Amino acid sequence: QVQLVESGGGLVQAGGSLRLSCAASGRTFSSYAMGWFRQAPGKEREFVAGISWSGGRTYYADSVKGRFTISRDNAKNTGYLQMNSLKPEDTAVYYCAARNLPTVLTMATLYDYWGQGTQVTVSS
Repeated sequence: QVQLVESGGGLVQAGGSLRLSCAASGRTFSSYAMGWFRQAPGKEREFVAGISWSGGRTYYADSVKGRFTISRDNAKNTGYLQMNSLKPEDTAVYYCAARNLPTVLTMATLYDYWGQGTQVTVSS
């Protein structure tokens, strides 16, 4: 089993930045693709960004493209989501997830492990 622990959320003004971290324990990210999802109050969980095991392939939702950057450091068993130019619409609980294959997918049901979530609130 793999456990994921997220950190880095908080309150920030519009236009500001936050960096989320996702630390894996129990096992490593050696062959895991990783994704970030978010869920706002009253809305369904949505895909934000994903990265392959090698880090060579990344994918972003249109709503965050150009503002967010996903990365990973397999040696540290940690994934990251750098969020810049934050907007109030980005307010949500952010979850990191991992799957047992190296290829990135955008469907939440295909991920095997999930973090507990971290709150990101962007004030206008």
